[in-house]
Amino acid sequence: MDIPFKPITINEKELITSYTIPGNYMNCDLSFANICSWQFLYDTEFAVVDDFLLIRFWIEEKKRNAYMIPMGRGDIRPYIDLLEADSLHLGHPLCLLGITSDAKNVLETAMPGKFVYIPERDYSDYIYLREELATLRGKRFQSKRNHINNFNKQYDYRYVPINEKLVPECLELECRWYEANRSDADDEALRDERESMIFALRHFRELGLSGGGICVDNTIVAFSFGSPINHNTFGVHVEKANVNYEGAYAVINKEFASHIPDQYLYINREEDLGLPGLRKAKLSYNPVIILEKSAAIKKH
Repeated sequence: MDIPFKPITINEKELITSYTIPGNYMNCDLSFANICSWQFLYDTEFAVVDDFLLIRFWIEEKKRNAYMIPMGRGDIRPYIDLLEADSLHLGHPLCLLGITSDAKNVLETAMPGKFVYIPERDYSDYIYLREELATLRGKRFQSKRNHINNFNKQYDYRYVPINEKLVPECLELECRWYEANRSDADDEALRDERESMIFALRHFRELGLSGGGICVDNTIVAFSFGSPINHNTFGVHVEKANVNYEGAYAVINKEFASHIPDQYLYINREEDLGLPGLRKAKLSYNPVIILEKSAAIKKH
């Protein structure tokens, strides 16, 4: 059968999250807000077949199709077969991306030995305990507390939730950040990130996002926002700060974690993309899980 794929839009939020939120997958790629705000780059599509959610998208400059693991209850094998038929029809072996260890266990239980797994370390997610990021207790976080204390000595700040009134100020800070950080080497990646971020900020409420900013002298100097990935994991999708305010990143990190509801045990701060500085920063917050993701290629 032909799978009735159609583009994912904001209107599908309730349907898509009815499959992702109750589950145990902690992968940031399954955040509905991420899927929608990056749809421009991947042309992400979905279909629901017999109460299984199927997701297809396009990679390698939209020259190749790939899929997420089917999500639903029951035997996954018929839906893997459907995806394989779809992929072969498009000219490629079946490729599932974002396959975490628990997703791999599902595939191996259903179809043992049928996939080759290729780990992608640069796309591993960094997962933290929400309480640890919110409190920064203990010796492991001493340097973070020092940054925050220094910030507090210099600035009188307040944390303000992101709302429609605050969005233009966040966009203005993002614009300054972009101009300060762009380079020929990574300009395309920054442009893509910027387009995703602008879409998210302009559709903040509809995407189910929440976030906040650090306000100093009536000016936003840092902001962060995110959304739930599943029932116990909250994803932080964006964090930007004016680096002229030393310690601003540490402050917004702690403040936002403090405002995430207690029902979320974990915070997923997403990948480092192989960038050494970003990897060092993410490791410095002592992740409890580095969530390895692999590409799973179906054997013929």
